[in-house]
Amino acid sequence: RIVRMKNLMAFDLDGTLAVSKSAIDSEMVVLLESLLKVVPVAIISGGDWPQFLTQLVAQLPDDVDLTRVILLPTCGTKLYRFEQSWQKIYSEDLAEDERRRTVEAITQAVARSGFKPEETWGELIEDRGTQITYSALGQQAPIEAKRNWDPDFAKRRQLKADIDSMIPDLSVHFGGTTSVDVTRPGIDKAYGIGKIEAILGIPTAEMLFVGDALFPGGNDSPVREMGVASIQVRDPDETKRVIETFLACHT
Repeated sequence: RIVRMKNLMAFDLDGTLAVSKSAIDSEMVVLLESLLKVVPVAIISGGDWPQFLTQLVAQLPDDVDLTRVILLPTCGTKLYRFEQSWQKIYSEDLAEDERRRTVEAITQAVARSGFKPEETWGELIEDRGTQITYSALGQQAPIEAKRNWDPDFAKRRQLKADIDSMIPDLSVHFGGTTSVDVTRPGIDKAYGIGKIEAILGIPTAEMLFVGDALFPGGNDSPVREMGVASIQVRDPDETKRVIETFLACHT
């Protein structure tokens, strides 16, 4: 029943449409192509704009109507629409002081945690302008290592609590499989959904959100908390089944 009478579908990216930091696969491309013929599609994820381009946009066929795609990188702190080319509609940048204090808080929390991994791959703390992201194993860590690092979220719950205590004026959320995201308070995926409502004129009651981190503290949870109909998925394969069900109800 949840998929009926919805006029927009919104998705998380990593862990929902694609395996973490990977391109959407060919089956997902076909499903999204079919979905875009029925409703506009919004994608709102912790990754930054270049990640959206490589994981998603570059995989879509040339004849897809990109004007029906709304992209919100860094947990909805930025929004892009296609008007002959991709245009940034807004960007809620962190102030220099907020960014500095966030990096310090993450560094201290990690040092105190005792969770230092034996091996890392790439940058651990990434300043995305609107969001600071800590990736415990690094930005380029292999998916298997990431899956095994914190499957029950125990490590990140401890890190989040410690970071929260040092920067209570900012918002700390679990990101992908190993990450923690920090944004301005209230500038999260719910904020992004509100912007979609304002820009497209589609009420939140007519939206359906699909994500893998809808649990409390997950960076998808603000969407559910604002009352948008939401479906928790484990992985992209479950997302495919949700899209198939949606299409079956709308044809």
